Amino acid sequence: MSPTAVRNFVIFLVVLFLIDLYAYKGVNTALANHSLTLRRIIRFLYWIVSIGILGLLVWTMLTMQDPQTRRDHSYVFSLVALFLLFFLPKIVMVVFHGLDDLLHLGRWSWAKMLPGPADGTGETLDRARFLSQFGLILAVVPFAGVLYGVTKGRRSFNISRVPVRSDTLPVAFDGLRIVQISDMHLGSYGEDLSIVQKGIDLINAESPDLILFTGDLVNDYAEEAERFVPLLASLKARMGKFSILGNHDYSDYVKWDNPADKAANLERLKTIHAEMGFRLMLDEHLVLEKGGERIGLLGVQNWGKRFQQYGDLERTKRGTEHFPYRILMSHDPTHWDEQVLGTGIDLTLSGHTHGAQLGVKVGNTTYSPAQWVYKHWAGSYSEGAQHLYVNRGFGFIGFPGRVGMPPEITVLELQKV
Repeated sequence: MSPTAVRNFVIFLVVLFLIDLYAYKGVNTALANHSLTLRRIIRFLYWIVSIGILGLLVWTMLTMQDPQTRRDHSYVFSLVALFLLFFLPKIVMVVFHGLDDLLHLGRWSWAKMLPGPADGTGETLDRARFLSQFGLILAVVPFAGVLYGVTKGRRSFNISRVPVRSDTLPVAFDGLRIVQISDMHLGSYGEDLSIVQKGIDLINAESPDLILFTGDLVNDYAEEAERFVPLLASLKARMGKFSILGNHDYSDYVKWDNPADKAANLERLKTIHAEMGFRLMLDEHLVLEKGGERIGLLGVQNWGKRFQQYGDLERTKRGTEHFPYRILMSHDPTHWDEQVLGTGIDLTLSGHTHGAQLGVKVGNTTYSPAQWVYKHWAGSYSEGAQHLYVNRGFGFIGFPGRVGMPPEITVLELQKV
């Protein structure tokens, strides 16, 4: 670890400890009227958890020098979940106790400027505690949210049924059922195959004509997908299974000592797609034929406004102009706005955003941090006769859960109008 990294990590730990101290002060204030025994129990539990997590962070940082540990995404993401489970409630406590202290300071300052007879009751100070008490109650919300996200949220698949209407669609393809999946991030699951198995069972139950996978099979390394090959190979579609690469599949986010090893990793990942029964499309197109009629399926490599721009759309679509209907798989939805619009490509399927793995539903509208970053972040979009669908993702990365943004299996039905 470099001296700069050590310095930054020490600063990080100091900030965390200061947050711990102030949050504990808020907890202590909120419980001031409770028994001494209860406060001692809370104090013991608070600090044993806090010191334990800080110690785990230090140990992980030291062992992250081991390449094998760096590859264990499941462990790292589990640590992220544990950290957020207890850190976010402390932030809530810090905010409300901070307001409490500001209120207390304001009253104290006012009393000093305009002194009056003291009544000795201490009532002003007692009334200031309600913000700390409210903060303690409200801190349960992020705790429960994180707990739900890592236990049930990431397992509760949502099947989105989406009609896609077009007047140029050949009659033979009217009613064609496409299952789109995206962003599996198989390295995030560790040894747990059950979530992926559940998703596969749901997909096969739909009896799709096509299965289209729009990128990010792994987080970084091809080996993450090895144990899942038999499961993904069991996916069935009458007209075949097709896939593209996402930004994570190129393994650009880890340091490779040898460029040849990185290239071999990508080649192995391409082979895994084939072993799973997927036809990986790399800036190319092919013909889908049904009832004597044809449409085009196009697959471009990753191209994103803020991410890698490996894809060559011109090469991908060259020779497809005669198809009455074209479907494009492109991992990053920013590609649609930057290059796809104006090409006449009828339907583009993307993923990448995960819907930030977090959403809040108000009425019939879901709000997510993803919408602050992406113009097209989830669901259906249209510009004239061109359509885009952004899948919210099958898996997860970073935070090993989903809150208000369930993993998605999209069932698109092409309809002739």
